[in-house]
Amino acid sequence: MSAPERLGRGFYWQDMVPGARYLTYGRTVTSSDIGNFVGLAGMVEVLFTNAEYRRTASAIKGEPAPGALVFAVAEGLALNATAQETGLAFLGTTMDIKGPTVAGDTLDVEIEVLEVRKESKGSRGLVRTRNTVRNQHGQTVMIYEPLRLMEGRPA
Repeated sequence: MSAPERLGRGFYWQDMVPGARYLTYGRTVTSSDIGNFVGLAGMVEVLFTNAEYRRTASAIKGEPAPGALVFAVAEGLALNATAQETGLAFLGTTMDIKGPTVAGDTLDVEIEVLEVRKESKGSRGLVRTRNTVRNQHGQTVMIYEPLRLMEGRPA
């Protein structure tokens, strides 16, 4: 009997076509996510650590998530959907935060392939996407355009 085929493997760079669009499943950002991330990163700004300050002085209502956390959640969603075992390196990105994310918001990521090209060594390729992160209301909260080194299809 042969081994079962593993599901969920990411795309090879040759399978990514400029103009193709994909949508991830959503993930809800919780108060625990925010507290754990803020503690881990040392982001002890009062906006993230002081409920009384947020209640009385913050322009953002609710419990805001740092942009770095929103990026991390978006990357988890995007990588699990497109690059499991085939993503070799994150090479850089541009980023624009469009609005706040607060505890209880559910985020998903629309991934649009912008650029695909063969890398100079071996069968690897470079893929640039535009990742639009939206909340449960369809509001865009972040747009970023990562460049990734991706594995090529086996010969």
